[in-house]
Amino acid sequence: MRVLRFLGYGVLTIVVLLAVTIVALWFYSPFAPAVVMSDPLPTGRRITDDGLLANYFPGAGPGKHAGILLLGGSEGGLGAGVTHMAKDLQAHGYSVLQVSYFRGPGQSDRLELVPLELFDRAIVWLKSQAEVDGERLAVVGGSKGAEAALIVAARHPELRAAVAGMPSNVAWQGLDWNILKQIAMPPNGSWSLDGKPIPYVHYVKAFKKTLVEFYTASLLRFPPDSDAVIHIELSHASVLLVCGKQDTLWPSCLMADRVKARATEKGGPAVTVLAYDNAGHGVFGIPADKSNPNYTQLHTLGGTDDGNNAARADSWPKALAHLEGALKP
Repeated sequence: MRVLRFLGYGVLTIVVLLAVTIVALWFYSPFAPAVVMSDPLPTGRRITDDGLLANYFPGAGPGKHAGILLLGGSEGGLGAGVTHMAKDLQAHGYSVLQVSYFRGPGQSDRLELVPLELFDRAIVWLKSQAEVDGERLAVVGGSKGAEAALIVAARHPELRAAVAGMPSNVAWQGLDWNILKQIAMPPNGSWSLDGKPIPYVHYVKAFKKTLVEFYTASLLRFPPDSDAVIHIELSHASVLLVCGKQDTLWPSCLMADRVKARATEKGGPAVTVLAYDNAGHGVFGIPADKSNPNYTQLHTLGGTDDGNNAARADSWPKALAHLEGALKP
């Protein structure tokens, strides 16, 4: 009898602990990256006009400057790494608008049904600035921001350049950093138009060992001419894509190749792909000094620290040259 009572207490304890764990995971997201709203000072300012939440870095010096819409990835908010890119672009003479599209104050914690109209307003706002040449505009983004950037480029033929790091050739289902909510309440598409989701690739309902296998299986379930494919042929921008061949998050090089293939098949625009060995999802951005504490995190999603940094050292100057060539007065 005592043994049965002991076993009963043990089972009850396990059930209670499991219930507490589930509740804790439901209300908290322990695996989510911290939301960062980086300070734009001293060379920029925070923007909250027209429903935007952004950092703006106006080009310095006389005359009008080319404008760049800059989009971060699934970390959301206004990440410090993307702000670092914005300030570097500003130093090269561009007026840069870094836009938060989810996880910022007052914004959804889910990357789901983000209105494409938000990016429309951002472009209108950027064009309206006195120091910006509205005829010389570009969009730059990384990861989910690259997905958005290519969708924006296809919707805005006035854009003259697009740079996308770790890109996608399709619109994807949304995501929630809360794993339980992602499973229990699968999100709708990442992007919306007129309040409705644009066509998107659904995630496969099957276990995969790695994220890149999961995304690849989901991608290969959809035909290349699926409505979820980004219509890059509608863009008039000169497009540069940067990817790492060892990307362990999603198959960015496969998707970059598909963007280029579609552009070639459909008669434009010009697409250049920079694909790097020994690099993964950390392939795009400003190269880091080895003393930087973030240096040893570059390999986290594929490749090696040195490989990712070498790819950055090669691709970032090429991205700047790409922008300079496309955005000449």
